[in-house]
Amino acid sequence: DMSIVGPRPFVPHESSELDGWAARRFAVRPGITGLWQVSGSNDLSTEDLHHLDHLYVSSWSFWWDLKIMLDTPRTMVCGIGAY
Repeated sequence: DMSIVGPRPFVPHESSELDGWAARRFAVRPGITGLWQVSGSNDLSTEDLHHLDHLYVSSWSFWWDLKIMLDTPRTMVCGIGAY
């Protein structure tokens, strides 16, 4: 069960490794697109991913979701962070 915007879903073995502040990402449903995807995805480290997910969950807003949804097509067309 996914939302349109949210943290990237993890595979089960990655999920079991998260604890503390990084585990807050599980407070919301994973998304089809998210802050990580529009921030450069493959150009970012795993630690950057955890920080972006925590930032998204701790400071969520409707306007931020709208901005991410509007940035997603540009990111896809330009291939930002995609290999």
